[in-house]
Formats: sequence, C-alpha cells, structure tokens
Amino acid sequence: MKRKLISAIGVAAMMVSIAACGGDDGDGDSNSGADGYAGETLTVWVMDGSSPDQWQKDVTAAFEKKTKAKVKFEVQQWNGIQQKLTTSLSEENPPDVFEIGNTQTPAYAKTGGLADLADLKSEIGADWTESLNNSSVFEGTQYAAPWYFANRVVLYNKGIWADAGIKDTPKTRDEFYADLQTIGEKTDAEPIYLPGQNWYHFVGLVVGEGGELVKKDGDKYVSNLADPKVAAAMETYKKFQDLSDAPKDKDEATPQQGEVFAEGNVGAFIGMGWEAGIAIEANPEIEKEIGYFTIPGDTADKPEGVFLGGSNLAVAAGSKKQDLAKEFLKIALSDQYEGQLTKLNGVIPNKESLQSNLAGNAAGEAAAPAAAGGGTTPLIPEWAAVENAPNPIKTYMTAVLNGKSPADAAAQVEEEFNKRLAQQQ
Repeated sequence: MKRKLISAIGVAAMMVSIAACGGDDGDGDSNSGADGYAGETLTVWVMDGSSPDQWQKDVTAAFEKKTKAKVKFEVQQWNGIQQKLTTSLSEENPPDVFEIGNTQTPAYAKTGGLADLADLKSEIGADWTESLNNSSVFEGTQYAAPWYFANRVVLYNKGIWADAGIKDTPKTRDEFYADLQTIGEKTDAEPIYLPGQNWYHFVGLVVGEGGELVKKDGDKYVSNLADPKVAAAMETYKKFQDLSDAPKDKDEATPQQGEVFAEGNVGAFIGMGWEAGIAIEANPEIEKEIGYFTIPGDTADKPEGVFLGGSNLAVAAGSKKQDLAKEFLKIALSDQYEGQLTKLNGVIPNKESLQSNLAGNAAGEAAAPAAAGGGTTPLIPEWAAVENAPNPIKTYMTAVLNGKSPADAAAQVEEEFNKRLAQQQ
C-alpha cells in the first residue's frame, strides 16, 4: 500500500538520535558459516522513504561483517511497483529480498512468488506482535516478515481545547465525543474535521467492533457490509461526522485535511502523524498548537480499532540465495536495527518491546498503544479490486451519512462489491 512516512517538516522531535537504541547488536554468531558466502552479493529492494541512509549503512556493515558477502540496496518508487515486482518475480534473477506492502502480501503469496519463512519465524519471530504479523501469513504459511507500521491518531489544536476549558485528553470514546461537543458549544471552532470518506478510519472502527468487511460464501468471498458489527462501526463514524462541516462525499485528501487544520479553526482531525507536516508547511505558526493522542475506544483500557498500514520484508521464491537472504533478515529485523528504524522514521516496530524507541516522538507515542488491537482490510488476494475508484466502501459511507440506513446502504453497493471480489487475480 502506498504511504508516506512522518514528515520532517517542523516535526524534528520525530527524527531523533539513534544513540540510545537498545537490544542485541544484530551480529548473532558472526563466525557461523561466514566464509561460505564470501564473494556473493545480495540484492535488496526497499521503497523510497522506507530505510534511511544511516540504517542502510549500519545494516550493510553488520551484514558484511557476519557473512563476508556484499549487499546492494536498490530504492524503488511506489508508483508502478506492483507491476515491476510481479515481472521481476517471474524472471530468472529476481531481487533476493524486497519490501512489500502488508496488504499486498497475500496476492504475491498466492501466485507463488514468495519463499516460505517459517524457519525464520521460529528463530527470531516468537515475539512479533500478532496483529502486525497477520499480513505476513497466507493460508497458514509464513511468507514474509513484519517490518514497520503506522496507524492513525487524533491530532488536535491545543489552543482551541484550552479555550473550551478542556484540561486533559479523553480516554474513552464517550469522553472524546463530549469534549468535541464542548468545543462546539464554547468556541467558534469546528469541533472535528472528519470527511465522509476517510475510509481507513472506518476500517479501523470495523476492526474495533470485531467485524469483517467480507465473508466466505462457499468457495468465494462476498460483501459483509450488512453485518451488524459493520453497521455499528458506521454508526460510530456518523456520530462523529455529524459534528464536522467536512463534505460527506470526499476523503481526507480532498482537500488535504492537514491544510484545513492549518487554518487554525479546527479542534481535531483523525490522521497519520506525518500529516502534521502538511499543516506546518501550510502554516508554520500552527506547529506550537499541535498535540496528539491515541484514538479513544469504548473503554479506557482498550484504544479504538485502527487500520495498520505498513510493510513486510519477503524473500523471492526464485532467489538462488535464500539462505543468505535469511541471514540479512536476521540482522535487519534484529532488536538493534528494528529499533534504529523505529527511532529514525517514527514508525511502529514489529514487536511491542521495541516501542520504547518512540520515546520523545509525540505522534509515535500516540500511535503505539493501538497497534496491538489494529487490523487491515481483508487479507485476501481478491481484495485488491475493491479499492479501485469508485470504491464501494466510500459509496456506502456517503450513503449512510446522507440518511440511508446501514442495511440499505449495504444493499446499494453489494452487487458492485461482489463483482469486484469475483474478478480474476
């Protein structure tokens, strides 16, 4: 899935020193089989913006010290990557290791492009966070390794909340709603900017309800939008959207909600931490007013469900260097270098014990508590066509916000939804 990492613009605290990174040194047994790889070169594809230069430099040094082999990083662009990767995996010399969007992983696993990494999971992945590892597993087999993730938080205007007399951030969904009502009553600000088609937030609400967007009907998947759990998630979305003046038929990028927030008359919005950079670029003065908190759930001990966007690392089934590739993954995913990446990019690491590397990163600290209870869109190859415009999930959301019942809105899009799920992959 295409994503942006946290913007460096005006958010310097998010890009802090790696000096305090803890954990093991990532070298493992540096003498074990090292000479057997001398003279070999491992090709690793990473996406633009994913791995900082310092991380690549340090991982390269550790890898070459351990294996006596070379590693060649090749940075790829998100635009067109799926077709490029599909083609490369079918050729004789594919990249040995590559970054892959978490929701894209099942499609590549189904077509046989990914190597089985069950042994790697047994060796280094016992404490990978289950919600983050789910996308690396297809039909019971470990086809990738979880690398880094991000999820939505509440970005709020501290000045507006203070003007409304609110002294603390909310810990429950009801408290959050009550605070927004207070902002509406006591200030001239729009309590929350929530466009009608911020559908990844809606996916998170469905996850929080324990719902699924699709269900199995015989040997095929079909729409599950009529499920009461999905309806409950949409009713929650509508309750908050009713406090917003945002259009019901647009998403968070039309216009960019960070730019709307930058105008200084919005109490809060639900977005990614990097969207603060959009606001600051539009209005540098807003930086001092931006705060973050975890999206509150039904109870104080459980944050709201969130959509987990992120990337996995996989090994090509056609690679002739699979053992060497696994040695690379042992280093790249070690506590030292996973922790380093967390610090440098402000992303959620693949295990909860490494979240301490987010200390001092306000957006990261707000995002981390929700990760364990987060989820994704359905992890099935058939899902890809659903997201093509016009996305039927967005159509469903707008219909509910415009007055249709969740059941009627689900019925309205069901035929198109099922048609897309039935497309050949």
